[in-house]
Amino acid sequence: MSGYFLRRFLLIIPTFIGITLAVFVIMHFVPGGPVERQILRFQMAAAGGEGGATARRGGVEIPEEAIQEIQRYYGFDKPVHIRYANWLWNVVRLDLGNSYVYQDPVWDIIKARFPISLTLGLTGFLLSYLVCVPLGVMKAVKHGSKFDLVSSVLVFLGYAAPGWALGTALLVLFGGGSFWNVFPLGGFRSDNWEYLTFAQKIADQAEHMFLPVVCYMLGSFATLTILTKNSLMENMSQDYVRTAFAKGLHKNRVIFVHALRNSLIPITTGLGQVFSLILSGSFLIEKVFNIDGMGYLGYTSILQRDYPVALGILVVSSVLLLVGNILSDMIYAVVDPRIRFK
Repeated sequence: MSGYFLRRFLLIIPTFIGITLAVFVIMHFVPGGPVERQILRFQMAAAGGEGGATARRGGVEIPEEAIQEIQRYYGFDKPVHIRYANWLWNVVRLDLGNSYVYQDPVWDIIKARFPISLTLGLTGFLLSYLVCVPLGVMKAVKHGSKFDLVSSVLVFLGYAAPGWALGTALLVLFGGGSFWNVFPLGGFRSDNWEYLTFAQKIADQAEHMFLPVVCYMLGSFATLTILTKNSLMENMSQDYVRTAFAKGLHKNRVIFVHALRNSLIPITTGLGQVFSLILSGSFLIEKVFNIDGMGYLGYTSILQRDYPVALGILVVSSVLLLVGNILSDMIYAVVDPRIRFK
């Protein structure tokens, strides 16, 4: 089995190259890149206040030498395969370059926002398991009851609503200035965070994180709940469970000790994806709640054509996703001795 995982780790290299190459090529051929944006700024500056509209039509002529210098500055004077090879070599040396917008190293920009997205992602991940697993068990135990039917309707209604759409509705209903003014309109913390006491910091952090975490949980809520229910019901029909009942064991002991332990095997495999949760579903959710995390950073970098930052986030998310998939297989093999990868 060690040979299987070794091959999986080696496959990370071509998979990573395929992902980044496709995005790199697409990104560098999208109109409105940094070269075009810089030329437009020069045109508007040269036109002054009288020719804004003319500048947008390209009426102000930029010397060819200046355009070539701009292309050289951003590295667009080389073929795309050469640019990708240079970028990949820098990534191997852990150099993601400097941001076009912030003029700071991409690593520093990502590291400053990493804890915010990590906090939201981990909190949503843990709460999803703490809520969905017991709910799935109750639905399996009370299968066909009113509780099962009503909870199923609520679960699938929540699954049908995108997280960012729910976030917008929650802000309208419960955000600052609404009829129920319970939570702040956005942000990760209050501006006066440093001056708050420890208890006030906990309360302030909880107020700012409650609505975003609810939206984070929405995507996996139905999947985890139904997976727990179906897995437990499948194990309840196995011979070893019927044998346990025949021996006179109490119903709760059979369900929660024998059947539930085996039912959690498919669920535990999702723990390997915990590393990729810092970006999972966070682009639009962080945008809705104005949280300056990695998701919002990626969203703005794409709009502003800040290619180094966008590609830096792609590097981090791709590596985390690929490693998380392998870790999921490892956890599966550990919790279920019957699994043998070859």
